[in-house]
Amino acid sequence: MAGHLTATKTATEERLYAIGEVSRLADLKAFVLRYWETEFPMLQPTKDAAGRRVYRQEDVDMVFRIKRLLYDEGYTIAGARRHLREKGASDDPAFRGSEHSGDGASQVLSRRMLLNLRDALRAFLTLLERR
Repeated sequence: MAGHLTATKTATEERLYAIGEVSRLADLKAFVLRYWETEFPMLQPTKDAAGRRVYRQEDVDMVFRIKRLLYDEGYTIAGARRHLREKGASDDPAFRGSEHSGDGASQVLSRRMLLNLRDALRAFLTLLERR
């Protein structure tokens, strides 16, 4: 079923992704994404007219953020949820300018920026491989 779904665009040309596409981009099983929806209130893809999940770009970004916290930084689900709730994307150094000073903070900033870059490059590679 997921194989025949393709991304659609709304009237405002916002790119929407089917769950199968997000699954391939993030290298995660679709059931993992569905489970994360129940555990992370900030991940809320909408449903199209046929009742299928559609992810906006912000949802896809959140999937990569959750994956990084769980798989790369070693957070538990509860810890990642708390981190995202308390710190949010706006307080994440990887999504801000370099406001931190000191060696430790700049190393964390560099690591997070590299993790985000890696995630983005993986997503691009997946898209290129499909062509």
